[in-house]
Amino acid sequence: MSVSILLFFAIVFVLVYLLRFAKIGALVAFLLTGILSGPYVFNLFELNDTWAFLGDLGILFLWFNIGLEINMKRLWRLRRTIFGFGATQVMMVAVMLFPLLVGVTQWTIMGCIMISLMLAMSSTSADLQLLTDRNQLNTDMGRQTFSILLFQDLLAIPLLAMLPVLTGKTFNLGAAAIDVAVISVALIVSVIVIGRFVMTPLLRQVAKLKSKEAFLLAVMLNIVIWAVLVDLMGLPSGLGAFLAGMLMSETIYRHQITAEISPYAIMFLALFFVSLGMGLNLDLILSNWYIVLGGLIGLIVIKFVAIFMVARVRGVNVPDATMIALILAQGGEFALLMLQTMKSSGIEAIPTPHKEILTAIIVLSIMATPLLLFLHDYLQRKGKLFPQKTLRNINDEEQQIKPDVIVCGFGRVGQTVCQMLDAQDVPYVAIDLDVNAVMMGREQGFNVVYGDATNTDVLRDFVLHPRKIKSVVVALDNATTARKTILTIKSIAPRIKIFARARNLADSKILIAEGVDVAMPETIESSFFIGYSVLSHVGVHENDIHALLDDMRDNDYAALSTVISDKQD
Repeated sequence: MSVSILLFFAIVFVLVYLLRFAKIGALVAFLLTGILSGPYVFNLFELNDTWAFLGDLGILFLWFNIGLEINMKRLWRLRRTIFGFGATQVMMVAVMLFPLLVGVTQWTIMGCIMISLMLAMSSTSADLQLLTDRNQLNTDMGRQTFSILLFQDLLAIPLLAMLPVLTGKTFNLGAAAIDVAVISVALIVSVIVIGRFVMTPLLRQVAKLKSKEAFLLAVMLNIVIWAVLVDLMGLPSGLGAFLAGMLMSETIYRHQITAEISPYAIMFLALFFVSLGMGLNLDLILSNWYIVLGGLIGLIVIKFVAIFMVARVRGVNVPDATMIALILAQGGEFALLMLQTMKSSGIEAIPTPHKEILTAIIVLSIMATPLLLFLHDYLQRKGKLFPQKTLRNINDEEQQIKPDVIVCGFGRVGQTVCQMLDAQDVPYVAIDLDVNAVMMGREQGFNVVYGDATNTDVLRDFVLHPRKIKSVVVALDNATTARKTILTIKSIAPRIKIFARARNLADSKILIAEGVDVAMPETIESSFFIGYSVLSHVGVHENDIHALLDDMRDNDYAALSTVISDKQD
């Protein structure tokens, strides 16, 4: 067993390294690991109940992550692009795929409709990673691509709601459409209502415990509860996890949830794709390689043509339309999830061997996308395509307001700093783990959210980047926590300006040694203020007082280091 585990992790490491080097997502590496570890190659493990259980957990976490990205404010802000470009793209691809599937397969009409819509979806995780790596996410092209991906994620609700229809032998299009529409609207309304009036107060009580373990368990329990409830309603449990993600996205705790759940979600997602790979019938796929190859080429060509046509009709220029079509021309993890959900739910809309062939086509299409983009860039550099153009960044008014300053800690010091920033219209975001302070601050109009400033993922979620954030204020009263926060900030943006609050001179020196630009010891500064008032009252000239204070502040209060103790009165 130990040798098998060693070989398993060696395979994972090598594949993740090689595919990441080739700019292909790690999820494909996990799926290939499952194939190599399964019964058709090295036979390290068998697909038993344990692997199936872990795979089911992975499905729930993947649906939860997709739901966590569906935030109503974000949908409203990008509504024209999402429901215009996104909906048109999906319908155009589905309309082009549907007659082809009807002609070349023996699937039912409903099965062809379902597969057409599934294949119209692209890989959100892979595409966002590609846009980020190419520094194109904050461009017109990147924004439109992101909006399409958001619509595809939102489409998960009606598509999942349609799955039970596939279990019936008869199909009434009108009745099914009405059922799906009613279920979808009811679920979205439920998310808004429950998220605001149930989920937020519940998480507020858990957050008051200031226990990461309790907070994480509350999130996981929420996922499982919704999955069970939806399953009892006769709908796929993945829809419940998806709704749980949407619920969490509507709370002020979304950033902290993302940071806390991310390591576990990655682990369970990896297990899902490993179990998916183990379950693939490799002999079947290899014996039908020509179908897989034909399907791969057909899928990419049809999606590219459909998306390019829609983009041009909407007025997108040719270079941007080409890039959008290339990036979205693959299948996605949504289709993989749907196929697995259909398999685990016993829904036989299409034969099981065909599901495995479709899985192979989708995985290969995801792997092909970086290669197609590499070829596109090469031909463009050689001047064999249209002239190279600089992608225009989104105007400030077109994108969500981004903070110039991050304030870590919303106590009395942090609140004062935020008031000063507000007075000068400087955009900021404050982070604190005290849920009472967060709620009171939001009620008073401060832009403060719940989160752990020592967590790297939380800070990254607030766009902490040396070229996007001008400065960070560390207004935490605990020296140890402040030091951890500073180390976390420096690990992300080593050269960013940090202004910190310190209780005394000793704490100030520690923080400056960690890379803080300004560390203000509040006990000394309050003493300076009292001293200034006393000297002024007894008749000392104001210029002499300022000169004295400047000397005492010089070189980080060097003149006081021998006379000021660390004792706090």
